[in-house]
Amino acid sequence: MAAMPEELIFVDPEPLSPSVFLDLPPTPDGESERTFFDDMVLPYVSRLLMEEEDVEDNFFYQYPDHPALLQAQLPFAQILSDAATTDNSCTVTSPSVSADTESSPGGENYESDHSGVLRSRFFVAGDGGDMVSSAFLRGMEEASKFLPTTNSVLLLDTEACSVKPEHGTVRAEVVDGMVWRGGGSGSRKNRREEGDVHEEQGRRASKLITPETEEAAVREMVDDMMLHEQDICMKGLEHLSISTGTDSKGSTGRKARWRRRRPSDGDDETVDLHTLLLHCAQAVATDDHRSAHQLLSQIKQHASPRGSGAQRLAHCFAEALEARLAGTGSQLYRSLVVRRTPAVDFLRGYKLFMAACCCKKVAFTFSNRTISDAVAGRSRLHIVDYGLGYGFQWPGLLRGLAARDGGSPEVRITGIDLPQPGFRPAYQLEETGRRLANCAREFGVPFKFRGIAAKRESVRPEDLAIDPAEVVVVSSLCHFRHLMDESVVVGRPSPRDQVLGNIRRMRPDVFIHGVMSGGYGATFFPTRLREALFHYSAQFELLDATVPRDSEERLLVEREFFGQAVVNVVACEGADRVERPETYKQWQARNRRAGLRQLPLKPEVVKVVLDKVRDNYHKDFVVDEDERWLLHRWKGRVLYGLSTWVADEGGTGS
Repeated sequence: MAAMPEELIFVDPEPLSPSVFLDLPPTPDGESERTFFDDMVLPYVSRLLMEEEDVEDNFFYQYPDHPALLQAQLPFAQILSDAATTDNSCTVTSPSVSADTESSPGGENYESDHSGVLRSRFFVAGDGGDMVSSAFLRGMEEASKFLPTTNSVLLLDTEACSVKPEHGTVRAEVVDGMVWRGGGSGSRKNRREEGDVHEEQGRRASKLITPETEEAAVREMVDDMMLHEQDICMKGLEHLSISTGTDSKGSTGRKARWRRRRPSDGDDETVDLHTLLLHCAQAVATDDHRSAHQLLSQIKQHASPRGSGAQRLAHCFAEALEARLAGTGSQLYRSLVVRRTPAVDFLRGYKLFMAACCCKKVAFTFSNRTISDAVAGRSRLHIVDYGLGYGFQWPGLLRGLAARDGGSPEVRITGIDLPQPGFRPAYQLEETGRRLANCAREFGVPFKFRGIAAKRESVRPEDLAIDPAEVVVVSSLCHFRHLMDESVVVGRPSPRDQVLGNIRRMRPDVFIHGVMSGGYGATFFPTRLREALFHYSAQFELLDATVPRDSEERLLVEREFFGQAVVNVVACEGADRVERPETYKQWQARNRRAGLRQLPLKPEVVKVVLDKVRDNYHKDFVVDEDERWLLHRWKGRVLYGLSTWVADEGGTGS
């Protein structure tokens, strides 16, 4: 069945409103033209961060009586009301008002006890307001038994790093992970659990009291990145390299990639985590549970999610092997996918990966320059993007097209992505379309957007309303590895071949194909794990060489970006295994069988990419060519490949 299109957005080139990108450098020309196509990525990510921070921090302040909030609170209020048995309350000071009774802007009074605070208009909604508020208050009265009996509320003094009650100040210091509080007559040591409670209370109070301060910090970061986005990337890399190369112990952080000495036990033996993982995989494959458990125990003894790159990699693979051994791989992977990562955390991790690894910059630069060359001298451009996501790539292209001699062409983007779970499967597509429409309006680019939330193989050329007068560009950057292959689909073309066949039928002016090159899509498990180790060891190693080990964003990247994929590759089988990459040479043969012809790489585009990597990234990143593929390597290991294709009218490959 044909995929149903989602919302259509059209933006006229109306007079521009004040741009969010006020201080960006003027439209480039001459030598600087080589870099402007992808320099909008970091400002675009920063804008998303600002939007997400603003929504999360200010929603409850701006919409205290929003019907959706009140409706969501109703079932919880009813649940709490069932447990109400006593009338017990204690006095607190509201973080937003004084202890004395004050009038809210709407005329309601905030009182100094729990029930008074909760009788604000936040809990009143039309005819059912009394029932909701009274039920919720009874529940709060029951819950108040667990609150401190003191009449003070703890607030975090972010400047003095102290915990303040309403009267007096208690100094809190953290020594060796324990919390010490200094009073008038001395200090005493508290339990770790008590320190954690106070720390958590301080964090919550700080966020409730000063959302404007956090938003101001985000805005300052955004302004700095908009003014100096390229310098920040280079400056950030230099800082990260220094932090990694000269840690407090004087080590380089690169000597213990796969081998780690036992800590101060006098034993000179070394532990080869790579070999242990391979032996454990072999034991798992042969159902030798005893040996597998013994090897896993040994691996986990030396692995750590916050250690060296080799230790982090071993920790990641050990968890996946343990899940496979227990037969819970599919359940674990589904739970990881369902667990929603906050958009702010995802974007921060994405920014870190952009700064540390050049793969995204290489792909965006190569793709945008190729599109610019294809649309030269033409007035209409239609981009079909498989795997649109947040659309990080396209603001740079829109800016570059706006600077074109003779004016920008009319741009139409059709974004294809998988439906999201829930009641709004196309929500992310709609949000991305809205943001791209705003960018196009700011740059004065005529723009249309259409989002299609459907499986990639189900979208046919007839669904895209392709106009022969348009320059048609199809783009897929590392998304086709999630399509099923012949090992799962039998008796009919695989989804991979279906998608490539549909692209050939579109007759695009250029098909930009980016792949994550890896052999860990193999059916035989020991081979698959060995290839996965080869690929992900490079990923963890490059982060270890460029990012400090105490970076929380690095931990998020390794857990959310790499960890989920490793669990799927190692612990899942059949249709549950969605990570099925192929090498660039395998994709080359598959594309040719589908009726596509490979185009030669343009030397000027390759030069732009080479210059960008050499000037902005770690020296061990290498970009070179092989069989008309632009390859991205880390210390000789191929991680990604990029190529361009067109439909082969003669029916034979190049």
